[in-house]
Amino acid sequence: MILEMKVPSPGESIKEVEIATWLVKDGDYVEKDQAIAEVDSDKATLELPAEMSGVITLKAEEGDTVAVGAVVCLIDTDAAKPAGGAAEAPAAEAPKAEAPKAEVKAEAPKAAPVQAPAATSYAAGTPSPAARKILDEKNIAPATVSGTGKGGRITKDDAVNAVPSMGTPTGGSRGTERTKLSMLRRKVAERLVSAKNETAMLTTFNEVNMTPINQIRNEYKDAFKAKHGGLGLGFMSFFTKAVTRALQLYPDVNSMMDGDYKIAYDFADISIAVSGPKGLMVPVVRNAELLTFRGIEAEIKRLALRARDGQITVDDMTGGTFTITNGGVFGSMLSTPIINPPQSGILGMHNIIERPIAVNGKVEIHPMMYVALSYDHRIIDGRESVGFLVAVKEALENPVELLMNGDAKRALEL
Repeated sequence: MILEMKVPSPGESIKEVEIATWLVKDGDYVEKDQAIAEVDSDKATLELPAEMSGVITLKAEEGDTVAVGAVVCLIDTDAAKPAGGAAEAPAAEAPKAEAPKAEVKAEAPKAAPVQAPAATSYAAGTPSPAARKILDEKNIAPATVSGTGKGGRITKDDAVNAVPSMGTPTGGSRGTERTKLSMLRRKVAERLVSAKNETAMLTTFNEVNMTPINQIRNEYKDAFKAKHGGLGLGFMSFFTKAVTRALQLYPDVNSMMDGDYKIAYDFADISIAVSGPKGLMVPVVRNAELLTFRGIEAEIKRLALRARDGQITVDDMTGGTFTITNGGVFGSMLSTPIINPPQSGILGMHNIIERPIAVNGKVEIHPMMYVALSYDHRIIDGRESVGFLVAVKEALENPVELLMNGDAKRALEL
């Protein structure tokens, strides 16, 4: 029986996927539930398992965009499974005596005919309308492109393959490589441009003295790790708790625009931006306002491992009412994060640097972090945005009282 394998729907809003990588070759024998391909959607990279055992015939190439429900391969379920070991090659037969060949007199090599230059016409160097549009988008002058069309005309393919001049070379390697972006990368780019063009985005800044959090981590991180099965006590749980508290104080930051309406949420689903092998991913910690420090750390670790291993699902990244991104892990000191639409706010964390600050009239050295809140000014006013960020700062600088109800050991479940 020949089984047609169709692309399953990764999610309700996804209509097409891209074949990122075939994990098997045409004609291979595959087992049921064996991963045979990785497919990219605009939200995640997913594995495609074989529905039955048999010999596979591929019907799509890597890089092809296929609709959900389209046939991408065939599996012959009646095909016999090959033997486990490779059969020994039969002994080679003795070569048969070849019949004598007639002698061929060697001839002097003929001179290669000189090819006449391609005829050119008044159209030489003139781009077609489609080619001109592409060249204008690339800001490339037609005079710098060699046309391969009739009479030297610049074709659409010429325009697509044209690259801007990089100046006069002075030596050294100057190789280039043109690769197609994954569907996930293209969707991220589309959403980032959309956020810049369709929202009234502003960013407000503040700084946080990280000394109190460092003191708690230094005092309890070993006990926390021992008590909770190797789970680390990081900064993200403190920031997530501070954000959920601030969202309760300033609910407009936890809302979204929907045409002429505002949608407000009484829960905090916090999206955590992580860098995966396939690009930026934003899995969601559900109902973060109800989780303990241990619960937040465990969920972030679970989602980060799934993103790193390419096992993140569409459901893991669906929803979210507010986003936290940490550019500090890459050494960023200050940035203006871009809103994750349709959300209205995103908090940017940065690296921690020891700096001199004034404390009670004296200069002291403390570990400091700049924090940034980018927000949609259509729905969040300056009072709410600044108040929100100040509330986050206050909670981080006084975590025992504002985030742990005065008892750090109890809050950390020690």
